[in-house]
Amino acid sequence: MTQGAISVQARPAAAWRSLLIVGLGTSVVPLDSAVNIDFPAIVARFALPIPMIQWIVIAYVLTQTSLMLTFGRIGDILGYRRVFLFGTGFSALAFLACALSPTYAMLVAARVAQGIGAGLILSCGPALATSLYPEAMRAQVLGRYMAMFGIGYALGPSAFGILVSQLGWSAVFSVRAPIAAAAFLLAWTLPKAPRAATTEPFDAAGGTLLAAALSFLLLTLNRLREPGPALAVFAVAAVACFVLFYRQERRFSRPIIDFDYFRDWGFIVTNIANALVNLAAFAIMLLAPFHLARIPDLSLPEAGFVLASSPFAMIFAAPLAGRLARRGATGIAPRVIAIVGTALSSAGLFGIAWASGGAGGGSGAGLGTGPGLSPGSSPGSGLVWLVVAMLAQGFGVGLFQVAYFDIITATIPARSRGVAGALGMATRSIGTVTGATVLMLIFQTLRASGGEGGFTPAFQATFAVAGAIAAGMAVIQVLVRGRG
Repeated sequence: MTQGAISVQARPAAAWRSLLIVGLGTSVVPLDSAVNIDFPAIVARFALPIPMIQWIVIAYVLTQTSLMLTFGRIGDILGYRRVFLFGTGFSALAFLACALSPTYAMLVAARVAQGIGAGLILSCGPALATSLYPEAMRAQVLGRYMAMFGIGYALGPSAFGILVSQLGWSAVFSVRAPIAAAAFLLAWTLPKAPRAATTEPFDAAGGTLLAAALSFLLLTLNRLREPGPALAVFAVAAVACFVLFYRQERRFSRPIIDFDYFRDWGFIVTNIANALVNLAAFAIMLLAPFHLARIPDLSLPEAGFVLASSPFAMIFAAPLAGRLARRGATGIAPRVIAIVGTALSSAGLFGIAWASGGAGGGSGAGLGTGPGLSPGSSPGSGLVWLVVAMLAQGFGVGLFQVAYFDIITATIPARSRGVAGALGMATRSIGTVTGATVLMLIFQTLRASGGEGGFTPAFQATFAVAGAIAAGMAVIQVLVRGRG
């Protein structure tokens, strides 16, 4: 038993209450999806040129992702509860700093602090949640945890659109401060892990190299749309830091992550699938708001609820995946659930491409006619099909995410459960950042070549590409599983 694990499982009611506390603290991270709808207000508040808004995203995502695996390893050593407490407490202060920032530079600095808090929370959230229950219930607990994660994503674009219009630009930060503070106070009631007999060493040099490598990787991905010397410098620095990190980990007795796991093709493909499924899924949050803005008479709150369709479906899919993945004769293999989820996500993305031809009243050229373009139909009917497609996509992602976390936590030993959860969150973030760059590049290129009426065909084609990425990943997972 490691210091990060809880030796005696709590009673069912107490364990459920503890899981809700973990979910409450975790929810402040997916609620950050609300910041996207706050961009126009932030630009107006600080009188910014529009391109400058990207640093609100870069500062947060780069910090969070680059530190997550290191924080996961620290959680394995010091205990997940302790790291979670640091994360929720630090996040509460960071949200206040964001809301009270008098200048844009201070807001960006506060977003870095927010990224640290998010990295602390996410690195140990899954490990802390699963430590509350017997190991046999791991998949079910992960399903409940991911459902609470989905609630945060669903509330982000739907609820905060109203709050920003009523309370101003800082609402996306100030409203989350008391949530994080409440989770911090409640987290003190979580069961304590037993103290380890000996203190494990922490690879500080490896953690520094990993943070640098991931930072340069994310900066490289961010610069793909603007090739130039900076792109080459970031790419070379990323490769160099990854090589140095690999050599450091091979020398250290208890590395941050054991590269022997990556000798298994199934493990490699599963992690690539996590990145690519989230890459494809990000097309919704990236491009759908622009499409919805073109639909006549659709208000901002209504558009927010449409965007919430995908994470709303995740709320129902995640617990179902946890129940289906039970170990034993009655369970379904997590890899099968992952394949089904990936395929369903792909179908939903293709469905969005098809439905968008009628939902926005634009041309459907390039992918056939959407439902709203058939005789006797209306843009409203296209919107209905758009929501159905988003629900299918979100349901598929919900199935996949739970299966993915179950697979990696089964592969990596329990003593490194923090690293396992952090790996899942980090690959997810890398996929999202890559999607933001690659999908926008595809969309902008296709739209520019389409002239005045190029929006809808470019939108449809981009979602078709996203659907194809997910479909290809489903096929690869089938082939790798067949080899095993």
